[in-house]
Formats: sequence, C-alpha cells, structure tokens
Amino acid sequence: MGAAPGGKPAESKVVPDAAAWVFNVVTSVGIIMVNKALMGTHGFGFVTTLPGIHFATTALVALILKSLGYLEPSYLPLPELMKYVIFANISVVGMNASLMWNSVGFYQISKLSMVPVLCMLEVLFDNIRYSRGTKLSIIVVLVGVAICTVTDVSLNTKGLISATVAVSSTAFQQHYIHHLQNKYSLSAFNLLGHTAPAQAASLLLLGPFVDLWLTNNRVDTYRYNNVVMFFIALSCVIAIGTNLSQFICIGRFTAVSFQVLGHMKTILVLTLGFILFGRESLNVHVAFGMILAIVGMIWYNHASSRPGGKECQDYREPVQVDIEQVDQPPQVKPDGKN
Repeated sequence: MGAAPGGKPAESKVVPDAAAWVFNVVTSVGIIMVNKALMGTHGFGFVTTLPGIHFATTALVALILKSLGYLEPSYLPLPELMKYVIFANISVVGMNASLMWNSVGFYQISKLSMVPVLCMLEVLFDNIRYSRGTKLSIIVVLVGVAICTVTDVSLNTKGLISATVAVSSTAFQQHYIHHLQNKYSLSAFNLLGHTAPAQAASLLLLGPFVDLWLTNNRVDTYRYNNVVMFFIALSCVIAIGTNLSQFICIGRFTAVSFQVLGHMKTILVLTLGFILFGRESLNVHVAFGMILAIVGMIWYNHASSRPGGKECQDYREPVQVDIEQVDQPPQVKPDGKN
C-alpha cells in the first residue's frame, strides 16, 4: 500500500502520535488537579465562567501567533462556526449541570456512554465499520473504567435530562472537530483560532448568569486573593495546551479513539490520587478495573489498527456496462458477386 520496506512510514507516525497523546494526558490531568484546588480548596465554583476565561486566553495566544506570522490564513464559514459553538457551549453547561444534579456514579456512566454515541455518529455520517475485535475491546475498556469509578448510582429526572444533553452535545462537538479539520484542511491551532474567540465571547457573556443559576453565587462578589489569581492564571495556561491537544488528537485519530484511549487519563488520575492522598480507596475491585481497562486499551489499539479493524466503507454504485454500446468489431459483409 505504498509503504516503504521496513514499515518506515508507520514507524515515523508512531512518534508524533505518541507525543500528541502524552501532550493531551499531561495537560488534561494537570488542569484537573489545578481546577480541583481552585474549586475545592478555594471555593471558586464558577464552572461556566472559568472556561470562558480559558477560551479568551487561548484566543489571545492564537491572535498573537497569527499577527507574528506563525499561523497561516484559513477559512471557516460562519454557519459552520456557529453550529460548533452551539454544540460546544451546550456541552460545557450540560456537563456542569450533570455533575451537579447527578451522583458521581451516574455521572461516570454518562461519560462512558459517550463512546457508543460517537460510534453511532461515525457509522451514520462517516460510513465507518468496526470489526468484532474492535467492538469487544471498547466494551472491555468501558467495563474496566466502570468498575474503577462507578460506586453509588442514583437517578432523578433533572439529572437524566442534563446527562442526556451533555453526552449528545459533547459527542456532536467532538465529531464535528474531526469533520471541520478534514473538510476545510484546518490545523488544530487554526481551528482554535476560529472557535476560541466565539466561545470566549458567548461563555463570558452567559457564564455569570448560568453560574448564578447553578451555584446561587455571583462571580463579581467572590473574594479574590493572590493565591486564587495564581491558580486562575495557571489554569488558563494549561487550558491552552488542553484545548490544543484535544484538537490535535481528534484531528490525527477520531473522536472515538480520543474517548477510548482518553480513559487512560481516568486511570492516571486514580493512580495519582492513590499515590498522593493515600490508599484508603484502593481495593481489589478498583485494581481489577484498572488492569482490565488498560488491557482493553491495548487491545483496542491493536484491533483498530489491523486491516478491517476500523475502516470507512465507500458505497458506490456498481458500474454497469451497456453491452449494446460497446464497440463491436466491424462485420464483414459478404460480397454478392461470386
């Protein structure tokens, strides 16, 4: 298939792919830890306004890079941008509302359900087909992460609605990232340059009102101090890498692969929690779930990379040859004369 002897193209792709995943894991885990300190220790619970500040910082960096000539001019139609921003902002609000109104167990189940939703979107819109091994490996990952994270599961109508909205909007958003990058040949930072200003403006405009509704607290009356400002600034810096690495990973792979292998971040956060904060929550079934999830991720990587493991099927009409129009050899007419 055009590969050089020794599989050099595949080997050369491994390094940037691994670098993209490491970049995403490090920044994602980092922002979780910083935001936990900011919200848990210092009580900064404005979970809609904070992403608005993140996107404003990202938009500023993209603008500076573009003015310095590091970003090439690119084009994204306004209707496409508006659709993406709607999905993305509903995802932010929906996830925050789901976390607030649901038990931790049901919240984790809702996040796990994002993988089958994304699989359905790829089957419907991208004609992707999965092998049996790929499907089974995804199930193993989801079961393993569920064993690790799902404890109490309580259900209520408001929580169910918010979880449904959160999962569907986030799935559409991540699928749309891959679609826009491929359709308009946009790099990760170019796409961020288009989407971040719009998301920042909308979230900063609506965020304080949404946060007031969610927390009964106003962002402008919060008591800021130097420590809180430091954590907000650190969160913004890490958020640039988190947003960029998400776009890079979804652009290089697919939204489904990003979600499946992204559960490694959950395992890493659990492991760091055990190391840093003690082993009281580490037990046999959690350890078993972690091992099962890691085995499933390795299996998924192997199964999806094999021929037929995950591929796009092009449905084309078969070419029918009209026999009557095919050039026939000239017929020799018999000479009437003997």
